[in-house]
Amino acid sequence: MEFTSASANKYLKRLQDEKDRLLRIESERSTYIVAEGEEPDPPVYDYAATRAAVSEIDDKMRAIRHALHRFNLETVLPESGLSIDEALIALAQLSGAQSVVRTLSEQQQKTRLRDRYYGGAPGPVEYLYANYDVAQAEQDYRELSDRIAALQLEIDLANQTQLFAVDL
Repeated sequence: MEFTSASANKYLKRLQDEKDRLLRIESERSTYIVAEGEEPDPPVYDYAATRAAVSEIDDKMRAIRHALHRFNLETVLPESGLSIDEALIALAQLSGAQSVVRTLSEQQQKTRLRDRYYGGAPGPVEYLYANYDVAQAEQDYRELSDRIAALQLEIDLANQTQLFAVDL
């Protein structure tokens, strides 16, 4: 079968849903209770068939996940020059940096603190100063946001258009 990364993930979700359904049915039907003196009426359940069906789903999921991982390792994004795998790591790193820079960019260069009282007498007025250029932090934040968006779009395009094959 041929997949895009996006279609492979949707197919994996369908397989997982089917596996979960089979496991719920198995849980409900693999045992039953009979009261003393009551005639047994076991639910329909086939151990071997259920185990085989779950195993087949697991085999398909393993093959698709492996192919998807290979796709992410081997597919190089044309604009960034990164493999999808590297790009996903870069996104996490950029997001972390963006979070820090966002906080720094929201600071004022100089902030007056509340008047402090020492023993009932007003103390000197204190100021909190940013020990960096807040305007530079704002610019860096915008640049990080743009880099993240561009990388996400590049990954999305590859995930929705580039095909890979899986032997099922």
